[in-house]
Amino acid sequence: MIPEELRRRMRFLPEATGAEREEFFDAVAAFLAEADENKLRKFPPVARIKWHLARERRVDELLAVLNFERENPSAFPVRGRLRPWVAIPGVDAARLPSAVSRLRLREMPVRAKATDVLWQDGKLVLRGFGYVVNLPDGAHAPLPRLAWLRAKGGRRVPVKLRAEESTRATRDSKQALHNYDNAGFELVIDPNKLKSRGRWKAGTWGLTLALPRPGGYVPGHVDRVDVGSAGHSQSRDLGDGARLVASFVEGRFQVTVELPEAEVTDQTLVDGETLRLGLRAPAGGKLPTKLRIVRKGQQAGTAYPLTTGESNEAGFSRLFADVPLDDLSAATSATEKTLDFIAHIEFVDGSDRRATVREGFAPGRYARPLNREIAVTTDGPGLLKLHDRARQAVVDSLRWEGGALLVEGAYEGPGDTKRFVLRHGERFEEHVLPLEWADGRFSVRIRPDRMAVYDATLPLRAGRWYMWLRDRDAWGNGADTPVKLRADLIDATLPLRKRVSGRTYTVNRRYFDRLFLGSGPVLTAEERGAWRQRQLRQVHTPRFKKEPLREAVFYNSFGGKQFSDSPRAIYEEFVRRGIEVEHLWSVADEQVALPPGVRPLEWHSTEWYEALARSRYVVTNVGLGDWYERREGQCVVQTWHGTPLKKIGADLLGTPKANLAYIASLPHRFRQFDIVVSPNAFTTPIMRNAFRCEGEVLEAGYPRNDIFHRPDREKIAQRVRATLGIPEGRKVVLYAPTWRDDQRHTASKFKLDLQVDLTAAERALADDHVFLFRKHPKILDAIPGAGQGFVWDVSAYPDIAELYLITDVLITDYSSVLFDFAHSGRPMLFFTYDLEHYRDTLRGFYFDFTEKAPGPLIKTSDELVSAIRNIDDVEREYVGKYARFVKDFCEPSDGLATSRVVDRMLEIAKRHADGGGA
Repeated sequence: MIPEELRRRMRFLPEATGAEREEFFDAVAAFLAEADENKLRKFPPVARIKWHLARERRVDELLAVLNFERENPSAFPVRGRLRPWVAIPGVDAARLPSAVSRLRLREMPVRAKATDVLWQDGKLVLRGFGYVVNLPDGAHAPLPRLAWLRAKGGRRVPVKLRAEESTRATRDSKQALHNYDNAGFELVIDPNKLKSRGRWKAGTWGLTLALPRPGGYVPGHVDRVDVGSAGHSQSRDLGDGARLVASFVEGRFQVTVELPEAEVTDQTLVDGETLRLGLRAPAGGKLPTKLRIVRKGQQAGTAYPLTTGESNEAGFSRLFADVPLDDLSAATSATEKTLDFIAHIEFVDGSDRRATVREGFAPGRYARPLNREIAVTTDGPGLLKLHDRARQAVVDSLRWEGGALLVEGAYEGPGDTKRFVLRHGERFEEHVLPLEWADGRFSVRIRPDRMAVYDATLPLRAGRWYMWLRDRDAWGNGADTPVKLRADLIDATLPLRKRVSGRTYTVNRRYFDRLFLGSGPVLTAEERGAWRQRQLRQVHTPRFKKEPLREAVFYNSFGGKQFSDSPRAIYEEFVRRGIEVEHLWSVADEQVALPPGVRPLEWHSTEWYEALARSRYVVTNVGLGDWYERREGQCVVQTWHGTPLKKIGADLLGTPKANLAYIASLPHRFRQFDIVVSPNAFTTPIMRNAFRCEGEVLEAGYPRNDIFHRPDREKIAQRVRATLGIPEGRKVVLYAPTWRDDQRHTASKFKLDLQVDLTAAERALADDHVFLFRKHPKILDAIPGAGQGFVWDVSAYPDIAELYLITDVLITDYSSVLFDFAHSGRPMLFFTYDLEHYRDTLRGFYFDFTEKAPGPLIKTSDELVSAIRNIDDVEREYVGKYARFVKDFCEPSDGLATSRVVDRMLEIAKRHADGGGA
């Protein structure tokens, strides 16, 4: 309803001038004068307050709301024991109309999730958490939490609720204002209480969770998570011909009692070509006559007659249907997607029901031509599932042996050409492991705490690692075979947890039977989540600052992601000089290998905050956040991480990319640095303006580029080639593009905009070249062809500077790597297929790139391959431009940048020690 321009001006009102604020208030008054008041009343609570204050031109209070909202974008405090209202600090609530400040019932929603759904001693146990948004502990309402089941139009069945602590509730709320740790619960559902007069009755009961609020209760529903027992439906045999299904329907947990007139009990193969499905039906009930199987998406199907057999179960008759496997083999090629079949049981009276299986049903798989198989299995609700699919790997044994996970199962194969792949569910990072396969069986041993990453051994990155099989000659991951768990083993096997080397690893499932190995977080429960991180910043850090400074250097390279860049060069200079200090390195998720003598500090852990507050020296190449303030006596160095081609910071003012709040915070952020390191004379004035830098800018050159002058650089290059395994005599092409702002998976995760025809490049270059592909850290997708001998994914290599030393030709686009690599004097190609769009729409440039680029700007993949083949000609053509580029952007370049920075650091530290300033 509010125009986008007005909303943008509201968002950045704290940064507006007095005149701009008056113009804004005039525009608000004009708009609201014509607006529909009924629609205004439906605004969310904070929005109602903001626009009311704007209408009344209450500037100071409006600024208080906007600043509070920036710190707490999804939360606000609530007051009032009977009539709750929004209580934002700095706002005179007494001057707000009740229609503006008061909360309606719909504005106090319940957020409840199940975390485990288990069967224990014949009862259903549901664990999870639930809270009323913005009302921790019901805002101190003196009422208990309640839960009940209720069928439509039926009676309430009370459910026993036991309170539990749940730090996950606070963490998953993704806000820093409220603590919801007391929101945990355990519900115990006794199915026998669903009987009517002692007998089972078919029906569905929805679960209601009633949570206290000021003046009463808020009813809500329990939603699912996406993995494990609380992410899937479950079914159980209740006896006496009844079954119970626990499920989540449209975000609501419910239980259903079914009285199936017939169900499938078993399956077997007869005469090698016929699937026999066994059924049971209550004696004296409706007589089942046929099993009808229909391919999903089609109307017609085939009805298979049910034949009576000999029953060995009292009270039930035995039947079976024979289904030729040829009837289920519908695929015409090996690569066709899975084809599903739906089965219904038909009865003598003309009725039918979806075929379900009895608890304990054993699945089966039968190999077919075209490397396909017919799978006979089930799902969470217990439906009979029939699939014509590519042969899949099905695990039937999972166990921990010491710190190793042993995965074993059946795979008809062929499996002698397969490799086992662990692929991260969000980042698409992979680890390839050897697979043992023989006689239709496979096994793999996983040491999650000891994964090889180049010449280092690291634990699996936090997150879910899905299991796959892949042909060793596969160009990409499109034909990977998923690894699943046999359906009848799920409840007895998962979750399977193990604590190894300080981290918890859990085997669990998604999409019912898809296996993944979850690598748990390094941070403790007391350190994770927005609320606890705020406590560490605002409560613990001030205490740490009262402790004496430590003679230590705190290093931060790209947010703890690498042992690299200028912070690494400064560390090595400290060591070379023999300076007696403790070396503390920020490490995110234990994903950085460090040399002996360097102590890792887990990113945003308690000891990380303590080290940042107490180290004599702090060296970082990225920002530390607007919350950070240097303490007296510290020397803080900002080395930054690139010469800018693309406009940054305050130089984006006047463009849609400008973040006015961030720009307004830059003076404070950069006052915390004693030194800001500039790589060259071109960058120095840009840093001063773009970063609003008021302090010292040391034009020393980037320490990271001293590597081009090191006397042992050839030795380093030999080590890097050996670590990567690059064959002797092959020229190295390094492709290092930046990301595209308009190619996104999410707000912070970007797609791989691959315009290089890697297949054609391999045909033309593979005899004497290798193609190293270095994705930007924000880009997630897999690189086709990586690992097949020509394309090498070096995105995880810890320090790109070492890759420069082995690179014969660099391909980039608009990335700042071009300024660093120019120190090498080796040729560069610029694959700028989207130059006009990128320059004119996505980002602006500081200079005419087409005029100054030290290499050709190339539009097509064919032209790129041709330029690589004729690189000597390219190098000769651009020798003049290259020399001018080096003069403009690579001076100083004498191998002494690190020395200059460290000298200045020691001078500042000495002045601090002597009681003077920097």
